[in-house]
Order: sequence, then structure tokens, then C-alpha cells
Amino acid sequence: MKLKEFDIIVIGGGNAALCAAISAKEANNNLKVALLESSPKKWRGGNSQHTRNLRSMHDAPTDVLTDKYSEDEFFDDVFKVTKGQTNEEYARFVISHTPEAVVWAKNHGVRFQPSMRGTLHLGRTNAFFLGGGKSLVNAYFACANELGIEIFYEHEALDLIIEDKTCKEVIVLDKQSKEELRFIAKAFIIASGGFESNLEWLEEAWGEKARNFIIRGTRFNQGKMLKALQKGNAKIIGDPTQGHMVAIDARTPKYDGGIASRVDCVSLGIVVNKYAKRFYDEGEDFWPKRYAIWGRLVAQQEDQIAFSITDSKVQKCYMPSLFPPIVAQSIEELAQKIGLDSKALQQTITEYNASVVDGDFNHTIQDNCHTKGLEVEKTHWALRIDTPPFYAYPLRPGVTFTYMGVKVNKNAQVYASDENLFANLFAAGEIMAGNILTQGYVAGFGMSIGTVFGRLAGQNAAKSI
Repeated sequence: MKLKEFDIIVIGGGNAALCAAISAKEANNNLKVALLESSPKKWRGGNSQHTRNLRSMHDAPTDVLTDKYSEDEFFDDVFKVTKGQTNEEYARFVISHTPEAVVWAKNHGVRFQPSMRGTLHLGRTNAFFLGGGKSLVNAYFACANELGIEIFYEHEALDLIIEDKTCKEVIVLDKQSKEELRFIAKAFIIASGGFESNLEWLEEAWGEKARNFIIRGTRFNQGKMLKALQKGNAKIIGDPTQGHMVAIDARTPKYDGGIASRVDCVSLGIVVNKYAKRFYDEGEDFWPKRYAIWGRLVAQQEDQIAFSITDSKVQKCYMPSLFPPIVAQSIEELAQKIGLDSKALQQTITEYNASVVDGDFNHTIQDNCHTKGLEVEKTHWALRIDTPPFYAYPLRPGVTFTYMGVKVNKNAQVYASDENLFANLFAAGEIMAGNILTQGYVAGFGMSIGTVFGRLAGQNAAKSI
């Protein structure tokens, strides 16, 4: 088996991995740093290629963010979406480092733009990448090349060789030559994502319903490093069924639908299951704070299918998704087109319309348009569905990334199962996001975690040498 030797090996090719590799090289330019990306070059970047922004606190308007967004408000948003099940110390640690993360990204070639129409109030909380995540990934790879970081595409890390809490080497498959290689280093950074693309593992956690899930992100996040860390007695944290799971268009391809597959009109209408029944408050909170709960909600419905239904009044209030809506001039026709019982759908909409309490509709604030008298109330943005044409989007659970991962300290060092630290093993990104995220999600926070801990992993791996 061929042997390759470096000072630091970074496993992964997304935002966290790139931040780690660049930070390690900048901490000590004499170090030999390698980055192992399991995908071909054209698919490089992991889930980061599908992102579009990074959530950041700020105390005053900046060139890319409006108004202000305090640490306390940011943490309160995280606290709400996780229903209080978060590590406040770690969450605030990441949040406090987000302003410098934006500056660091700019200094490494990432450009930003104002938020787009239809993204609700994200212009205040999230810095948008000009050209999206693909542009960010390209900027970081260009920077890595300039620094002399050696990048290995189509090199899949298969296993870690760990002895006495020290990682000795990683076994790697060169997918082009079909040859297994040994990569030896003084420090290793695992930033290879979760296991969301491993359909068998998803089914282990979720049962048969996982067969109806769509993988919103990269097909290359198979969780092999997480399995290797489990075998190496790393401290595993998190629920395997928890993750960033969004309601996406059911017509989306099995993998790599990305941002464009998301359906953003849920809060502006109603959502029904295969029996044409509503099952949750569509107007509970702003969409960027609630969109990630809807994947799990749809996953709990029979056949893991639901339908978002609106009418012509709200069509300019949200960003269109990848697929055009299903359009009809009557509720009966719409029901036929989406395969629902027309009488049941008509009854649901009639009851909903009758319960709407008129108010001042404003989709940019938590308005006073709500329902009264329903088993499942809608608390904001409740408008009668009565103005044709009528629109529908079929919904399926779309998995972005999983939360089960490894426990780390605030230097990004990985804990062993006995709560002692591995000597030379660091982690960043999705594989350690479960230290902060236990359930739910707030838009852009994954990129915040990946950037902050990616930089820390790189800096501290360099220091350890």
C-alpha cells in the first residue's frame, strides 16, 4: 500500500474543511497540508456548494448587513429552534466569532451581496454570498492552491488508524486508480460532513419512511469518518434521527437539489397531508426560523407526502422554487391534479377560510392575521384561500445534514469516549455541529459553525505540531 506523508491532513472539501486547511497553512507556512475531497472536482465543496449565506451578529449596520443583530437575539433564535436543547456556552462562542468570520471570508476572496427579495428579514441577520455557495467554495479552493495546499480529488477516506488516543494514519481510496493508500500525518482534521447520503444508515435510524426522503445536499457524505471515529472510541453525541431536514419539492432529484428545491410559500398558505388535512401551524414564526422543522413534520405524515396550497394573492411574497407550481382555476381541479379527495380538500379550505380573523397582512413582520376556532390554528399570515388561480407544491422531507457527530472542545479537539482528548484529532463542520444543534435549525447557522470551528481546527492543529 503506497504511503503519503504530510504534517496535517484535512478530510473533507466543504466550507469547514477549506477554512481549516487555509488556517493551518497560514498559521505555519512551512507545514505540508493535504486536503482529501471524495468527490470529483466538478462536485467539490460538499453541502457548502448549495448554501447562500452565513448568519452573523453585528452591533450596527455593515456593508452587507442591515440594522443590528445582537448576540443575545442570535442566541435567542437558536434557543427557540432547538426548544432550549442547546449548549449555550458553545452556541454563544460561535455567535461571538461570527463578525470576524465574515471579515475572514472577505479577506480570502468571498464576495457578498444584499439579500434577495422573498427572503423575508434575512438582510438583517444573514450575509449573502455573491454567486452563492459555489462561489464561496471556488474562492477558498483558489486560496488553498495559492498557499500550496495539496488537494486530492476523488480520494475517499475509508478508515482511521488510532492508537493510544493518537491518530496515526488514514486509509484512503483513490477512486480513479481503485488503489488504497496510507496517508500519514502529525495532525488530522475531520470535516467530512454527516451521514445524510447513506440511505441504509438513514433507514436504520428512521425505518422504512426514510425510503421517501430526498437528500438535499451532496451524495458524497456517507458518514464513513463518523463510523471510523465510532470504532476509534470517539465520544459520539446526538440523535441519529435529528438533523437539518426541510420540506422540499417532491419532484426534486434524489441528490443535490440544494437551495432551489426548497418551497418557501408554506407560511403564506396552508399545508395538508394525503388526506387533505392540515397538521401544523404554518404561521408559527418567520420562515427562516421554522423552515427546517417542516421536513420532520412531513416525515411523520403517512407516505411522507404533503402539499403546500396558496392562491394568487401571495405569489409575489416568496422566492419561486426549482419547479413551477401546480396551478388550477378551482379547488376541485387542484385536488384532481395533486391526487387528493376533492371533497375533503374543499372542506378543509372552507373551514379554514371561515376561521380567518381579518387583520393587516404583512409577510415581513409577525402580523395580526390569524385563525380562530380550528383544531390547528394559524397564528400569523392567515389569508383566505379564495382568489383563483390556486397553486400547490408537493412536499417531501429533504435531508441537508445530520446532527449526530463527535464531541469537541472549543479548540476543536475531539473527545474520546472516556472524556479525555485525542492528542492530534480535530473536527469541524457538520460532523461536530451536534455540540450546538440538537434539533431544529436557523438559516445560515451551519456555515457559521463550519467557519468558526474550521478556522479553530486549522489553527490548533498547526499549534499542536
